[in-house]
Amino acid sequence: MPILPLTEENFEQEVLQAEGPVLVDLFAAWCGPCRALAPVLDALAEARPELRIGKVDVDAQPELAARFDVLTVPTLLLFHTGRLAYGIALKLSVF
Repeated sequence: MPILPLTEENFEQEVLQAEGPVLVDLFAAWCGPCRALAPVLDALAEARPELRIGKVDVDAQPELAARFDVLTVPTLLLFHTGRLAYGIALKLSVF
């Protein structure tokens, strides 16, 4: 399943109303660790089609970042049946 671009307009339908798990990647285009994480998420989306994966560009969608108190990127949030189940801010080193 392809990775979904998430916005304030489609977040409710794509994440909060989803029946199964949804992994949300909050990222920024200028973020090196975010770019390093992208191929991992692409591979995960291909290997696990039952897991929906969405991406939120925090610069384009600051209201979504604020809604979940995201202070650093990349941040991953895991939702299950519309509820936030787990969130982690990642600290990645890019060499």
